[in-house]
Amino acid sequence: MSGRRCPGEATGGQDSHGDTIPAAPAPSRLFCPPALAVAAAAGYVGRARGKMAAGGAADAQARFGHSVKGLLTEKVTSCGTDVIALTKQVLKGSRSAELLGQAARNMVMQEDAILHSEDSLRKMAIITTHLQYQQEAIQKNVEQSSNLQDQLSHLLK
Repeated sequence: MSGRRCPGEATGGQDSHGDTIPAAPAPSRLFCPPALAVAAAAGYVGRARGKMAAGGAADAQARFGHSVKGLLTEKVTSCGTDVIALTKQVLKGSRSAELLGQAARNMVMQEDAILHSEDSLRKMAIITTHLQYQQEAIQKNVEQSSNLQDQLSHLLK
């Protein structure tokens, strides 16, 4: 490539001390089309089609920009909706944990009430048994008193 450069090809130069800096090797292009190299050297890249292609390229870039903006807007909206849904789920989960804790406390209180009721029922069963004994004793006393009344009535005659 005798003296021609491709656009974007690195060239050597001088640093601030006047020392020569060697050119960096071309990135991956080993071949540059001659027409492009000549046009680049003359400064015509993009000027030949500039006025004709500028309107079409600008429209394409504008359409591309609008489509990218639309896609970004959709993605942002979608992400916002997902964040809202996640927040609701987290709040619902924390509310569920709160409700479970409250249910556990209520269950403990109910358990205490059940144990107290069971104890009261046992005491009532004992009292019922004692009352039955007393009733039997009273019945025996009534029978004996009726016998005594009969005996007294015979004696008094």
